[in-house]
Amino acid sequence: MGVTELYWIIVYIVAIGIAGIIYCYWHRRVEVKFLNRLIGQLRAQHKVRQALNIKHVPFRYIPLYVQLQQLLNTLPPPAGRDKLTGLINRVGLKSKLTRLMPVTEGMFVLIDIYRFRYVNDLFGFSFGDKLLFAMSERIKLQVGEQDMLARMNEDEFLIFFKTPLNETQLAVLQHTLQQPISINDTLINLQVQVGYLDLSLYHCDVSQMLRRLDLALVRAKASSNLMASYREGDDISQHRQLTLISCFPKALKNNELYIVYQPKYNVVDGNCTHAEALIRWNSSVVGAVSPSEFIPLLECAGMISMLSQWVIEQVLIQQRQWHNSGLVMQVAVNLAIDDLNSKRLSESIIAQLKKHDLSADLLAIEITESQLMTDMTRAVAALNKLKLAGVNVAIDDFGTGHSSLAYLKLLPVDEVKIDKAFLDNIDDDKRGQHILKSAIELAKGLGFSVTVEGVETQRAFDMLCDMGVDKIQGVLYAKPMTAAELEMNWRKLNSAKL
Repeated sequence: MGVTELYWIIVYIVAIGIAGIIYCYWHRRVEVKFLNRLIGQLRAQHKVRQALNIKHVPFRYIPLYVQLQQLLNTLPPPAGRDKLTGLINRVGLKSKLTRLMPVTEGMFVLIDIYRFRYVNDLFGFSFGDKLLFAMSERIKLQVGEQDMLARMNEDEFLIFFKTPLNETQLAVLQHTLQQPISINDTLINLQVQVGYLDLSLYHCDVSQMLRRLDLALVRAKASSNLMASYREGDDISQHRQLTLISCFPKALKNNELYIVYQPKYNVVDGNCTHAEALIRWNSSVVGAVSPSEFIPLLECAGMISMLSQWVIEQVLIQQRQWHNSGLVMQVAVNLAIDDLNSKRLSESIIAQLKKHDLSADLLAIEITESQLMTDMTRAVAALNKLKLAGVNVAIDDFGTGHSSLAYLKLLPVDEVKIDKAFLDNIDDDKRGQHILKSAIELAKGLGFSVTVEGVETQRAFDMLCDMGVDKIQGVLYAKPMTAAELEMNWRKLNSAKL
């Protein structure tokens, strides 16, 4: 073997040795880097549960990585922490605040994403979760080191500012949070509702302060700028609301609720052929309660269907009694949008009609225009089923909502009821008269019969007759009556000349 060949053999052996050392060193560095990232992500799990995210896993660590991933999927979220955002949750917030008590300075700000549930309905829950996470990250940027941030429930976030914000600062915060957010290349325009509580004015125990903050958010939802503070006395109003909600089921059983009927005057033949069923509640706890107060509460509490089913049953029982005595007229019942969304609504009404052996045209359903527009597709589907069964359908408060004229021709309705607001100062209001006449002509042109509510004067009645309405409802003709009072006045109602 020559010197040259021996030289290259030595070079080759040295090269292999160096390559082996480099490979081992590189391989060890990759493993150390992987283990460091793995430990870092595992440590972060005490704040928020999230999937491990390491792109390059060394071959011999793949089984460990897969097992850890499966284990994390089965673990509950950290105590006091929100699983999605990693923020403290309501329980964690109350725990922290309790340790700080008494808290007499600062401000609580409760932020709610306006109509967030429609995001879930339209894009899906995964999309909604991404929006909530993006919003939590945005809010974090507005929170100082001494402040506190929590996710209270689905789309509500609470900030505890150690230093109170003034109204201008709150408006800036709201504006900042309302900037559009891009999720999966889809730009989402936002509105946020803001309720706030000045702790220097209304500090007390933690639970009471959080309840007051909730009340502030309720007021914000009804405010034009979607922002409001807690006001002294809101607790009393909340107590009454909770009392009404808790008393309602028992009130139904104890017959505290009853129905009155307001007759409608048929302009064409001068008879009473229709009436509207109206609910009254004389509570044994708080006295007389207006429907305008308790019906929205029942809708918020998810109890409106209970009321609607009771009303329909009571009306049909009364209709059966009237039918047996020869008193025949159509009775209208008001339903809420939650009733229309119920898949069993039409089946339940049809079953009740069969049970009492009544013709379907003895019952009419009234639904407000604004409610129809909240979910047109479902509403039309439900109303179509009732129409096919022979039940009459009416749009209540016609002209006061925000409907599109393009949708009106699609609605499966028989009648529109023009709200009494159109009659305000109608005698001397030429523009108001023109609008009222146009609304009547529009409805009749679409094939709907027209009823006008709230008719109180002879002059208004004469004007409406000239405009071609079919029926009127109001104290000029008859006030709401109990079933017994209506029976006693039946002959008079059918011989009245207005």
